Amino acid sequence: MGFLKGKTAIITGAGRRVLADGRSGSIGYGIATAYAKEGANLVITGRNEEKLMDAKKELEHLYGIKVVPVVADINSHADNERVVAQVIARAVENFGGIDVLINNAQASASGVPISQHTTQQFDLAIYSGLYAAFYYMKAAYPYLKESKGSVINFASGAGLFGNYGQSSYAAAKEAIRGMSRVAATEWAADGVNVNVVCPLAWTAALENFSNEYPEAFKANVEIPPVGHFGDPEKEIGRVCVQLAGPDFKYMTGETITLEGGLGLRP
Repeated sequence: MGFLKGKTAIITGAGRRVLADGRSGSIGYGIATAYAKEGANLVITGRNEEKLMDAKKELEHLYGIKVVPVVADINSHADNERVVAQVIARAVENFGGIDVLINNAQASASGVPISQHTTQQFDLAIYSGLYAAFYYMKAAYPYLKESKGSVINFASGAGLFGNYGQSSYAAAKEAIRGMSRVAATEWAADGVNVNVVCPLAWTAALENFSNEYPEAFKANVEIPPVGHFGDPEKEIGRVCVQLAGPDFKYMTGETITLEGGLGLRP
């Protein structure tokens, strides 16, 4: 406890979702929980105000930290730089600076083959994932430079392995990986740590999928070799805690692939 006490983290896509058994049910909320347990103050974003307020209420009550929820939706019709500037301003106004930026938010039309994909569906993935990471990194950079902070971006095995029906999602995630490596090169001299996490987690969305479409789930989702899916808080969230610490500065620019709790650096 207290590893991140006094630090400020922005976590995108961190509204509260839980599994049927009550555990953290989304990667963003799992990370927020892990950070709250370590004493970090949080700025959390998402498209659903109710889920953000639920996260604020629970995290503040359980861990005594401050959570600032901001509704923010990066899309092809918005003034996205203004949306992001407002999130950054809220962080600075409330906490004085930014120590960690975690770009987790991502929407997509998964399951749609390339031949049937629409431009609108492709835009959904590119804007919510790639453009969001770009705008947040650009806007947060001066504060991260000052704090010698960390950027943690999220990619996916969908791009690494070519998952069926995930063309726009994979494209966004592979672009995020490439951009992150460039940022790691450009920002290393400033002491800013940049890493990418490719998670495989048991989330509420995956749980719902398994319940509603059991045959499709069985055909398309494989349990990792270690025998279980990653836990959004205890495994993925804990990795993100470690990546924000000084002992992991040497890893800047590397990709962390989580295979059911086993951290690998390819």
